[in-house]
Amino acid sequence: MIALIGPTASGKSDLAIEIALKHGYEILSLDSLSIYKQVDIASAKPSKEDLALVRHYGVDEILPNQKFDVMKFISIYQQIKHKKLIIVGGSSFYLKAMLNGISTLPTVTDDIKKQAAKYDWEFLYKIDPIYAQKIYPTDTYRLSRAIEIYLATSLPPSEYFRLHPPTPVLDDVDIYEIKVRRDTLRQRIVKRTQKMFDLGLIDEVAFLEATYQDRQLPALKAIGVREVLDYFDGKYTKDELKQKIITNTARLAKRQQTFNKTQFNATSLPLERLREILV
Repeated sequence: MIALIGPTASGKSDLAIEIALKHGYEILSLDSLSIYKQVDIASAKPSKEDLALVRHYGVDEILPNQKFDVMKFISIYQQIKHKKLIIVGGSSFYLKAMLNGISTLPTVTDDIKKQAAKYDWEFLYKIDPIYAQKIYPTDTYRLSRAIEIYLATSLPPSEYFRLHPPTPVLDDVDIYEIKVRRDTLRQRIVKRTQKMFDLGLIDEVAFLEATYQDRQLPALKAIGVREVLDYFDGKYTKDELKQKIITNTARLAKRQQTFNKTQFNATSLPLERLREILV
């Protein structure tokens, strides 16, 4: 098993397909947007032709209004871990979580969820200042999860996780990172953004909004989607919209490069060099 990581638009998907076709791999996509059905253009999902060439897991698994978190990726992996896999995707946080492991979480009822929604970061700081300092007050997902753990178990989250240490999901995977210059990556992002518009990004977002009517869904808050929604609201001209997507994608790519560099012991090489080695 190998993992292929790199920033958005670095060429991961194409390289993974080349490797898979040459050496008989299947692909597990670790992408927080490609997992959704109906989000094809905004996610830069592999084409239907590519999906037909190589079996992909983690693509088109759920609808945009269905629940999704790292446990979904883990459950998919657990069902296919016996296969010859390439793990590939820009959401390398999920790869890190699989390497470090995930603690078993307590059962959280709907009543507990409703009760947790009444509390904020200040409440978490009162019950567990150590854990609270690991979470930004704006990180509503992790904040809610921490408070839910407390309400379900009467234990501060830091104590709960001490008693329930994480178990690694992956333990033997070679990680390869696509190393790419910022200027080259910027050019690729510009090209990919234009392709998204040519394929009908605006129409896709209009369909998603009309179908789900909830802009708070994670899929509708993703880069490429939220900017089009702002365009619908009159915040940008079409040219400004395109530039906004390019700028936000470039910022995401920079964060991804920093994360990959600091979190993994990966073999980091330019795309063509990795192709020589792996294909």
